Amino acid sequence: MADAPDTPTPDPQNQAPQPPLVINMQYVKDLSFESPNTPHVFAELSRNQPEIPISVDVEVSRLSKESPVFEVILGFNAESRLGERKVFVLELKYAATITVNAAQEHMEPLIMVEAPRVMFPFARQIIAETTGNGGFPPLMLQPIDFLALYQQRRAQANAQAQG
Repeated sequence: MADAPDTPTPDPQNQAPQPPLVINMQYVKDLSFESPNTPHVFAELSRNQPEIPISVDVEVSRLSKESPVFEVILGFNAESRLGERKVFVLELKYAATITVNAAQEHMEPLIMVEAPRVMFPFARQIIAETTGNGGFPPLMLQPIDFLALYQQRRAQANAQAQG
């Protein structure tokens, strides 16, 4: 029997560089939609435009101390109202597990800005489809400036730490 040819050991210097941010998977972590005043509210909507305040949040947790794998959760809350009457309430937590291959000083912006920026179009689609399936015009969120949101939260955290 002939000897098997030697398999060369991969040279780490010849390996392709890892991208700084890898989206491992994306998923709906929580989704809730309520329209407590249907079908009566549909008649009111033909005459009046509802208010739809929307809040957005970014949550992060490290999945393992030994590896740079994180769960990033985009949280959306939208409560549509006509005066005091609820039209609909939508809550979505859209998540992703990500791997960050970057120096420590670059990790936080990748996690808090770039990952949400990549995830956002998928969450927006879910929100539009959910409100559309509820019988309402699809709620199309405008793009979110996650960098400004990140900077605002850092400024708030610094202000709280100082006083």
